Amino acid sequence: MDPERKRTIRLVVALSAAVLLAVALVYTSFTAGTSDRQVGEVLKGAAGERTQLVGRVVAGSTHGDSERLDFVLEDLRDSDLRLAVTYSGQIPDPFARGREVLVKGKLEHGHFVAEHDSMVTKCPSKFSAEAEQDPQHVQLEE
Repeated sequence: MDPERKRTIRLVVALSAAVLLAVALVYTSFTAGTSDRQVGEVLKGAAGERTQLVGRVVAGSTHGDSERLDFVLEDLRDSDLRLAVTYSGQIPDPFARGREVLVKGKLEHGHFVAEHDSMVTKCPSKFSAEAEQDPQHVQLEE
């Protein structure tokens, strides 16, 4: 076989493989992502569906110990919409009442069960008025 033809075949095969890998990567990145859903959206959604919940910690709703934490999140747009959350794992240092948190998990029987170590705490911007106030850190009840 002609060496020039071999080189062309190798190039076509290599480029085809690269294109297939790129398409697979793009497809995976779009289908694997979870979007943040507020309390109201999670309550309307299907039970048992894995989702990422975002909400604000309700003052006085936090109870637990070093192994399990129960608290209530309120919808960021409608503070009347609330959802009880059970979480296990490490609690981020900035976790406090009034702070926004993200947790991954599932809605089960009207209660959100978070995955182990899935909590992320959103800190307020240093340029907002809320950031100028001291955070109200949560004291866990044993």
